Amino acid sequence: MRIFLTGATGFIGSALVPELVEAGHHVVGMTRSDAGAQALVDAGAEVHRGTLEDSASLRSGAANADAVIHTAFDHDFSKFVENCEKDRRAIAALGSALAGSDRLLIITSGTGMGSGQHGRPATEDVFDTGHPNPRIASELAANVLLEAGINVSVVRLPQVHNPFKQGLIAPLIGIAREKGVVAYVGEGRNRWPAGHLSDVARLYRLAVEARERGARYHAVGEEGISSREIAEALGRGLNLPTVSIAQAEAAAHFGWMAMFVGLDMPASSAWTQARLGWHPVGPTLVADLDEARYIA
Repeated sequence: MRIFLTGATGFIGSALVPELVEAGHHVVGMTRSDAGAQALVDAGAEVHRGTLEDSASLRSGAANADAVIHTAFDHDFSKFVENCEKDRRAIAALGSALAGSDRLLIITSGTGMGSGQHGRPATEDVFDTGHPNPRIASELAANVLLEAGINVSVVRLPQVHNPFKQGLIAPLIGIAREKGVVAYVGEGRNRWPAGHLSDVARLYRLAVEARERGARYHAVGEEGISSREIAEALGRGLNLPTVSIAQAEAAAHFGWMAMFVGLDMPASSAWTQARLGWHPVGPTLVADLDEARYIA
């Protein structure tokens, strides 16, 4: 397939390009920079110049593709709501180029969108359209396209990791250095799901090859690692003490990250694994944190 990939030089995209190329697909990767263009050429992909803000570039890339995988997202979480709305507009633009065809668009969301009853892992069959997380905008945009007859599926991400990057854990490292301690909230029992980068890239490939309309997949290798385990791993790596703080102190300590640190967000991938024959084999989150290079 000729696959148009947004976010092609990002954390996930740069692992996904070789995954797709090695499987025999022709990848057209979107980038805004000369360095990104060279990286794509070196990886065996075709270059498409564009940005998330440029709807025309998104439409033209999608118009010439057999399938589209949308992994790009502006990860400035200090502007989280604004960036979720930007993603909604990007999804609408990509989908408009696929109207009248059965060509697949895969969009990216978070496993939290599958959260049901408190304390139970998020599952692929749950989608709360009234979810308070602003990232719901991405899946709401996908639903609009589905209702218009466009073939859309969703890959929901946990904390995607390797030894160099670990999703929302990366900002915690900067906070820990600033404060001199690695903190968790309360007893640190709240959990975050995780998936190794190589497993996540393979899941995207299997999903685009499956071409299943309306499917929601969870790229989860571990259902939930406690915030205390994560903090202790960071403490070992940073050589800093690990401490518990009260929920009332979270905003002062974590700043904008306070909206995430105390959340209990376990997630299952049982349906995804059965549906796609996908079985995570990569290192665990704590193993990657123990191998991380904590360079100031």
